[in-house]
Amino acid sequence: MKFAVIVFPGSNCDVDMFHAIQDELGEEVEYVWHDTVVLDGYDGILLPGGFSYGDYLRTGAIARFSNVMKEVIKAAEAGKPVLGVCNGFQILLEAGLLPGAMRRNESLSFICKPVGLIVKNNQSMFTSEYKQGQTITIPVAHGEGNYYCDEETLNQLKSNNQIVFTYQQNPNGSLEDIAGITNQKGNVLGMMPHPERAVDELLGSADGLKLFQSIVKTWREAHVVNA
Repeated sequence: MKFAVIVFPGSNCDVDMFHAIQDELGEEVEYVWHDTVVLDGYDGILLPGGFSYGDYLRTGAIARFSNVMKEVIKAAEAGKPVLGVCNGFQILLEAGLLPGAMRRNESLSFICKPVGLIVKNNQSMFTSEYKQGQTITIPVAHGEGNYYCDEETLNQLKSNNQIVFTYQQNPNGSLEDIAGITNQKGNVLGMMPHPERAVDELLGSADGLKLFQSIVKTWREAHVVNA
């Protein structure tokens, strides 16, 4: 499986993501610059964390108009797995690939620490290697991770089982403790915690590796024909 790590001006977690895929997952991965206009050669798309375009206007608001986002939307519509982490999640929201919006943390301060996440849906292509209700440890690092949506959208998220991760102890005021959601089709995931920073016990946790393993497992089941 071949992954693209999208790099925007101001991305700073692209190297972490690259390392997670190449060195820990053992899959093929390339950096892809924000002005790229073709993503057809990639099986999975990864939008890393950071401060794309300096977070001017709103987090992700300018990155959403980068040339590559047309291709990201195209890949999502084609059913390819698209993962947005932290700033990547914010970009997916701005692009309309996921519903809702991000507000500043309730504390109005930057939060950087490991947190407990509860796996609310282990039937998605991103969570099949976890157990339903499992608690995992993944670090967060954000100033605007307070997820919000209106009541109608929240009801849709719940009825469609699109809430895949919730915080065990909410660090930022996010609505309903939401830490990660998918689109209705289930192939686009946005999450504030950083699974790429939890792929080896030397980092304090390897719980994030199963997320990437889930993506590969689902892709191989769909694309690899056994002899």
